[in-house]
Amino acid sequence: MNKDNKGLSRRGVLGALGATAFASRAFAQGGCRDGYGQAAASRCPLSMEAATAPIKEVFDSTGWKTTALESFTLDVVDYRKEAAFYIALMGWKLREDDGKQAILDVGDWGSAIFRAASPDSFGPGRTGPNGQAIAPPRAAVRSFAWVIDKWNAKTVAAELSKRGMTPVADNKGGFESFRVKDPDGWDLQICNNKGLSAARKKPAAAKLSEPAPFGPTGWKTVWLDHFSFRVSNYKQSASYYANLLGWQRTYDEGTQNELMVSDVGEVLCRGGNPFIPSQANGPKGASIDHISFGIAPWDVEAVRIALESRGLHAQIDTSGAHIGPDNKITQDDIYQAAFQSYHTDTPNGFNLQISWNTIDKRLALATAVKPKALRKYQTQVQQPMSSTPGGT
Repeated sequence: MNKDNKGLSRRGVLGALGATAFASRAFAQGGCRDGYGQAAASRCPLSMEAATAPIKEVFDSTGWKTTALESFTLDVVDYRKEAAFYIALMGWKLREDDGKQAILDVGDWGSAIFRAASPDSFGPGRTGPNGQAIAPPRAAVRSFAWVIDKWNAKTVAAELSKRGMTPVADNKGGFESFRVKDPDGWDLQICNNKGLSAARKKPAAAKLSEPAPFGPTGWKTVWLDHFSFRVSNYKQSASYYANLLGWQRTYDEGTQNELMVSDVGEVLCRGGNPFIPSQANGPKGASIDHISFGIAPWDVEAVRIALESRGLHAQIDTSGAHIGPDNKITQDDIYQAAFQSYHTDTPNGFNLQISWNTIDKRLALATAVKPKALRKYQTQVQQPMSSTPGGT
């Protein structure tokens, strides 16, 4: 049997797996992807015009541009086991392990900090929709840090203060940064280019004491496909990050807006719509429920086999769907989909997504979840705007 026929013979199996994955990962899709004006209890009860209406910009643009991902920090119960997993699966390199945390190079474009945390720091478990007990989490992203182009510590501090933030300096040697809280209280660090982004230019030579959980895949992590950034008011957060850090908004879908972080990657702001009272009055808070990384080389079958042969679940996620013969929404065939990815779980239970996205295909996910009602309009990247401070 030739390679093509072998791949085709697996489509039925992958399709069945995909249907299950689609149901369990429904939270990951755009809430208005399948239409506006749905039931009042849905995430998309408004008309297209109401759901996608703009808000007043939260403040004027700083004129800054994000030039690099300095780092993101993930608290985990067993940080060394988590680090060993990413080294073997995703090709990351260990830069430092001080006994409390490990710092890994994500390719040559980002850094991940795996920080040891006690099990009780993640909160209690919960009850699932069918009454089943769900164990407490053992991993959580706590913050991210970004490098900006126009660095002058005094000027940066003044611009942050002028926009109502309280910058707290976090410096080490030539590395300078400020920590602030975003509208949901999320820990945001704004940095110069003298920290981990500079360290990545030198080879990482540290050795991890934790043994590899399995043989290396040989993959390279080449792209930050997206942080799945859950916020209380996605319009407000999109305005905040666009005007503060120069991120570019793609389009307002009604429940989310994918932001392009210069040539660094994407951040998918998703959450409450301020024009829906039940969502506008919800509690403040932000979280990253999963991160998606683009890898190379990509092959649908080879990636699935690599995951499953290492005892990992390969859960299909194309983010696109269509109406099937039975009039039910069916996930797109991963072989034909514009966006191809799998989800799996790390040793500490974090939801890791692995996709085929690269900088050349960076808007494949945004295209996959774009509602049909918006497709008649030309997609334009929305630039940060100058406006009177305000917001909703």
